[in-house]
Amino acid sequence: MNIVALICARSGSKGVPNKNIKELSGKPLIAWTIEIAKKIKRVDRIIVSTDSEKIADIAKSYGAEVPFLRPIHLAQDDSPEWLVWRHAINFLETQEGSYPDAILVLPVTSPLRSEEDVNNCIDLFQKEKPDVVITITDASRNPYFNMVKIKEDMSCERVIPSKKNLFRRQDAPKVYDMTTVAFLADSNFVLKKERIFDGNVRSVLIPTERSLDIDNEIDFQFAEFMMSRINRES
Repeated sequence: MNIVALICARSGSKGVPNKNIKELSGKPLIAWTIEIAKKIKRVDRIIVSTDSEKIADIAKSYGAEVPFLRPIHLAQDDSPEWLVWRHAINFLETQEGSYPDAILVLPVTSPLRSEEDVNNCIDLFQKEKPDVVITITDASRNPYFNMVKIKEDMSCERVIPSKKNLFRRQDAPKVYDMTTVAFLADSNFVLKKERIFDGNVRSVLIPTERSLDIDNEIDFQFAEFMMSRINRES
């Protein structure tokens, strides 16, 4: 099976300016993802999709390919990530005559992922042959128990009302948060469908301590703390 790692890193981050190349524990944030991808033996190549020459240069310096610059219309705040994946696949087919069997999408914002996490996704994908493998972690809130929505009359109710009284979260149906640790998708599925859950989706459970998705400065500070802890333990 031919697998290409795809790292998407646009330039227009608002929560943390220049987030994808902001230094984390001595390296640009994107470097942590590239270096994990380089450790995955079943990955044939590592491609970065970016609209920024600066990000491209940094990515290349850490060993990734940047065979194209992403079109501006796919680098906006509201640009669907799915179309960014599709653009990369289409580029490879147009320019090289073929595209990979699958793309392993590794978001830059999850620098605490482990090699084991990614390999578990590939193992599941090769064994079960789903359309997509996603990564999940235990949810901190539960829509059946302690998540609410505000109605038109400004009163609150549970997001998912239960027919029975739930006095403990443990009694509610188990739910999980999707993480940005990894996504592994069949290339044909990405080209033909419009979203992840249009197909057969399987999941790999990630420990909470490795499931961080950096979205703001507090997340960045927590990542720094976790990196320093990992460095001390190693």
